[in-house]
Amino acid sequence: MALKSSNKVETNRYELVVEIDGETFMKAVDAVYKREVKKINIPGFRKGKAPRRLIEKEFGEGVFYEDAIKDLYPMAIVEAAEEAGINMVRDHVDLDIDEAGKDGLVFKAVVTVEPEVEIKDYKGIEYTATSLEVTPEDIDEEIRKVQKRNSRLISVEDKAAELEDIAVIDFKGMLDGEPFEGGSAENYSLTLGSGAFIPGFEDQVVGHKAGEEFTIDVTFPENYQADELKGKAVQFEIKLHEVKTHELPEVDDEFVKDVSEFDTVEDYKADLKAKLEESRKTQAENNMENQIADKLIELLEAEVPEAMYENKLDTIIDEFSMNVRSQGIDFDTYMQYTGMTEDKLRDTYRNRAEGEVKLRLALRKIAELEGLKPSDEDVEAKYNELAETYKVDASRVKAVFGPREIAGDIEAERAMKFVKENAVEKAAE
Repeated sequence: MALKSSNKVETNRYELVVEIDGETFMKAVDAVYKREVKKINIPGFRKGKAPRRLIEKEFGEGVFYEDAIKDLYPMAIVEAAEEAGINMVRDHVDLDIDEAGKDGLVFKAVVTVEPEVEIKDYKGIEYTATSLEVTPEDIDEEIRKVQKRNSRLISVEDKAAELEDIAVIDFKGMLDGEPFEGGSAENYSLTLGSGAFIPGFEDQVVGHKAGEEFTIDVTFPENYQADELKGKAVQFEIKLHEVKTHELPEVDDEFVKDVSEFDTVEDYKADLKAKLEESRKTQAENNMENQIADKLIELLEAEVPEAMYENKLDTIIDEFSMNVRSQGIDFDTYMQYTGMTEDKLRDTYRNRAEGEVKLRLALRKIAELEGLKPSDEDVEAKYNELAETYKVDASRVKAVFGPREIAGDIEAERAMKFVKENAVEKAAE
């Protein structure tokens, strides 16, 4: 492959003129012939046994050229882009063949490239620090969660339902005085405050006692999955059969021994405090990084090609799909059950995709400006680190992640560390 020329033709679009020598092209043509000959019938020859020269005489000299070009041009474009020093984006390629024959192949390819990026004022970014203080109330709340996990449900007669109680109800939904599909159930156990039902429903069950019958008014959200109910005001007729509440165990040394490795309440609380403090540190670090990321996205100056957002969306949705399947759920069934479509899913993750693309571009530019680009040895070390993490050979990691992607990861890590080290905590007002 030889790059004959590289020219910018519009924003984020380059035209590459690429030449492939005759020997390479003819080898590709011969490979296509060997692959396709078994499908071709020529009178006087058994199927799949016709000589190439006779097939070309019958169907034309270039009968195998199109497939040979398809085999050759993707890698040729990648190599040409590397030689031209441009970062090509996965996108539709406009291909125009100038020459194809025994003397070789010459083609023009218009490709999408990563944008030119500028970023300033990334040193001294201000952030609001998260409090690391752990109060006695925080510790008590953690203990209460453990109490609840170890509680037992008891039915109460005269107690009004409260948040976190379980209400056993019949309900029938009415739209304009008529029942609507999927709006009714009997003896349904609803945890109040769980958010399992639409906003306003659970709050209106609170305060009622077992045996009561009442009506509540709610409005379905505008983004509700059933089109016929979006934004609609409805009534639910409710019959409250039973209220169940959690009877919590007493917090004493015996309780502590049952739920932990400690013997006393004092030691248990000390351990909870230490764990909460560590959790707060991690949370504070994440909050700081999120604030910095938002600011870097704001500071970025670039005309980002749409293809970069679409590619990131593809990755996000692939990951989402794998997560669904990992739970033993068929992805298509999940989409149908939730009323989701691919377009809706892409709309849902659009902002996230744009943010991740912009942040990556910003961090890579900072790495370039601050001389944080990794060496070949750094990339190799990262491969080995990933291989150790996934417990596989480094060659398998290299088959999945290209060196440019790994280098980009290292650049992003180093640049974020640099920006965080130079960030400034906002003064208290």
